[in-house]
Amino acid sequence: MRLIIATRNKGKLREIKHILGGLNLSIISLNQLKKPIRIKEDGHTFLENALKKALPVSRMYPLDLTVGEDSGLEVECLNGAPGILSKRYCGRGATDLKNNSKLLKKLGGLKGKERKACFRCVLSLVKAGKLLKAFEGRLKGVISKEMKGKGGFGYDPVFYLPSYKKTVAQLSLSQKNKISHRARAFKKLHNYLAKLV
Repeated sequence: MRLIIATRNKGKLREIKHILGGLNLSIISLNQLKKPIRIKEDGHTFLENALKKALPVSRMYPLDLTVGEDSGLEVECLNGAPGILSKRYCGRGATDLKNNSKLLKKLGGLKGKERKACFRCVLSLVKAGKLLKAFEGRLKGVISKEMKGKGGFGYDPVFYLPSYKKTVAQLSLSQKNKISHRARAFKKLHNYLAKLV
């Protein structure tokens, strides 16, 4: 059986494959499918967006399991922003660098606990157009005052973990895959799939 991860992000797929290792499943992404699939990510919650990614894929490939994932950064003092708009925080043409720079500018002058944030990941496991189960993972931290580290992607260079005294971008891939919001959600999925397959 195949597990289709409804993403084209190679960094994300690499992380997911690492976390889901050991399952008797062939794990592939949208890049490996023959039929082009259009996904409109216009939901109002992480779960809605995760379903918007998974459902069209699962209807075209009903024999496979499909996972839709949506994740983002929620900053407490910004009322949960950027949230579901994390990837597009700077609008059209947003890049990781632009998004991080905008966030650091917005938090200029704030200190310590005023910079509290949470990475959140929501997964939807779907088959033949029906939701089987949803999973969630969270990672709490603070927004650093500058970008540090070369690993990871997205907001990893500004997401500081006081217990590690490092940003997520300064962690090794194996460290990140033990504690990240995505790792926590996918570990729950792993446990569920281990019983299912």
